[in-house]
Amino acid sequence: MTMRASLFRLVPLAGIALAGIVLPGCALHGDRADRAVTVPAAWSAPQTVTAGDSVDDGWWLSFGNDELDTLVRRARQQSLDLASAVARVQQAQARAAVAGAPLWPELNARADVTREGRLGGDAQVDGPLYGVSLFARYEVDLWGRYRSLHQGALQDLRASRFDRDTVQLTVTAGVADTWLQAQALRERGEIAGRNLDNARRVLRLVEARGRAGAAGQLELAQQRALVAAQERALPALRQQERDARTALAVLLGEPAPPALRTAGLDGLQLPDIGAGTPSTLLARRPDIARAEARLAAADANVAAARAALLPSVNFGVGLGYSGLHLGSLFDGPVYTLAAGLLAPIFDGGRLAGNRDIALAQRTELLADYRAAIVNAFADTEVALSTVAGADAQALAQAEELAQARRAVALSEARYRAGAETLLTLLDSQRTFYAAQDLSVQLRLARLRARVAMYRALGGGWGS
Repeated sequence: MTMRASLFRLVPLAGIALAGIVLPGCALHGDRADRAVTVPAAWSAPQTVTAGDSVDDGWWLSFGNDELDTLVRRARQQSLDLASAVARVQQAQARAAVAGAPLWPELNARADVTREGRLGGDAQVDGPLYGVSLFARYEVDLWGRYRSLHQGALQDLRASRFDRDTVQLTVTAGVADTWLQAQALRERGEIAGRNLDNARRVLRLVEARGRAGAAGQLELAQQRALVAAQERALPALRQQERDARTALAVLLGEPAPPALRTAGLDGLQLPDIGAGTPSTLLARRPDIARAEARLAAADANVAAARAALLPSVNFGVGLGYSGLHLGSLFDGPVYTLAAGLLAPIFDGGRLAGNRDIALAQRTELLADYRAAIVNAFADTEVALSTVAGADAQALAQAEELAQARRAVALSEARYRAGAETLLTLLDSQRTFYAAQDLSVQLRLARLRARVAMYRALGGGWGS
């Protein structure tokens, strides 16, 4: 075949190629899922502050404790959950690269050697045949199918990054919350120990009075029962503290519970946090951004599934060399040009089924997106309510604790003087111990409520 004849045969192929360049402008753009949500104008829960400190990505520093800061930074470096989330981001990056590959031509090289010969008779073909070839293949993305798949993979990559940020926020808040619980349990254990020592001291007083005939067996039994009850409560609190430190070790990605050196909760600051307006919450939380990115990926997948129902055009170009000897391998090059149009006619409903699956998945992810927003509003409402409720309880309980301390001092002095019964002293002891324990629990509740508030507001994500 002459070179001129070859060029004339290339003209129709060039026309098709030109069409392949122009027609991608006709790519299918599927309808986007309706993302409209109803946003309340203001929070319904009471707010202790309306213009508090803004939330930044170092929010745990507002509690003013170096040990907490150290633990959070260790968790961010060592958390196994966070390491898994980072690996998922890397997987999504690789999947996005794979999804974008069909947008480019595919080029393959091949080298082979074959040997032919007859088993009988005169051999007309005998010996090795060498071959070297290059072949390029490209499918024209007429309807934007591959671009949609690539866009969907890029959105999945964004979602994986937002998921990583969500895990980081969850781990950070989990470390702060668990550390606070461990500190509170240790402080409650110390209170229980001091009250046990005091109950034993009073028991010695009752025993001395009994030997002097001023106290009966009933008083002895009552005080011994109080001592036994406090001896029972102390190991339970210590066990709970060990369990909390073990949970903290899991968050840190460490095999052994960490040693804690902070004396108690009284030295921690109670930050004032402004919740802002409900509409700002939509841009604050990484889980909402993740749900929106997954929904955008579903939109792209729907467009790709619809494009798969339409015809596709493929081009191929090859250049090969072959010969009976290595020295003559490149003497006679052979080229190939190919173009093909493939239109689905009957596939048993496979392509239509894939489209329906994509539509149903988008409907599911739309529900997930709206649920993420609703849950974010609910988290913030609950956190606001908890902060206000815990602050109010702590304010009232401070007076309760002061009066209980005064009552136990007065009742013990009067009992020593014989002017009061042991029952009154026992009641005042129990009341004072309960008030001390409740004071720590309310302090913990106030601090944990603020951790929950920081988490509900996104922990400074995106700031």
